[in-house]
Amino acid sequence: MPNADAIRWFKGEFQRRIESAIAGTPFSLDMLTAVACQETGYIWDVLRKQNLSKNRLLGLCVGDTLDEDRGRRAFPRTKAALLAKPRGLEMFNIARQALIDMAQYIPSYRAAARQSNKFCHGFGIFQYDLQFFLNEPDYFLEKRYADFDACAAKAVEELSAAMKHIGWQNKASLTDMEMVGVAIAYNTGTYRPSRGLKQGHFDGRKYYGENFFEFLRLSKTVPSPGAAPAIAAAGRGFAALPPPAAGVLERAPLQGRRAREHATRALGAVD
Repeated sequence: MPNADAIRWFKGEFQRRIESAIAGTPFSLDMLTAVACQETGYIWDVLRKQNLSKNRLLGLCVGDTLDEDRGRRAFPRTKAALLAKPRGLEMFNIARQALIDMAQYIPSYRAAARQSNKFCHGFGIFQYDLQFFLNEPDYFLEKRYADFDACAAKAVEELSAAMKHIGWQNKASLTDMEMVGVAIAYNTGTYRPSRGLKQGHFDGRKYYGENFFEFLRLSKTVPSPGAAPAIAAAGRGFAALPPPAAGVLERAPLQGRRAREHATRALGAVD
């Protein structure tokens, strides 16, 4: 998973493009970096060490496989469900080849790639779920997810929608814990303050909220090119201090805007 060196690489490559995408929003470079780390960091941290072009690397930032996926309610649950839609075969071929190509570099996906009905449903370095193929087929069919600017714009759009649905659309800035709340809603479609960080996709060890918070704090210890870090790196055996308690946060359901049910994916957990 991404460490400080990986985050330094990410900021060095994409800082200016992220800052352009988040202009006029309460989002930060560190927040978008944490989203990228949490969503596909286990992929791009491997790919960045290969001799790949930037376009190739971005095109391989796909993930999450399905065919009769257990527990998934969103479209498409199966290959058959995708094929039943207009241009579904074309989309399946793209999603299937994306899995095969990515699995050449990410061993935990190789077993899935050997199964002919398996295909990816998460696309782009910030991940956009294939359930939105029904409304935005061209985003997937034209492989816009492989363009960083298009992918970042989509992430900002989704984060903004998450903010609106939890009632924070008028906030001009976000605390670290509020960023966590928005990220959880971005991932799972809802945010419950009473559960704190233990919300979102569970990877077998930690929840999405816990992982995102750790990446956010780690990103703040890594300075952008030519700048000082937002917080000092923790000494060995210590963690960066959390921010002060953010108080009681509001809650509202996302009402299925994302409803992302990730298949188990990393550390050999992909079937």
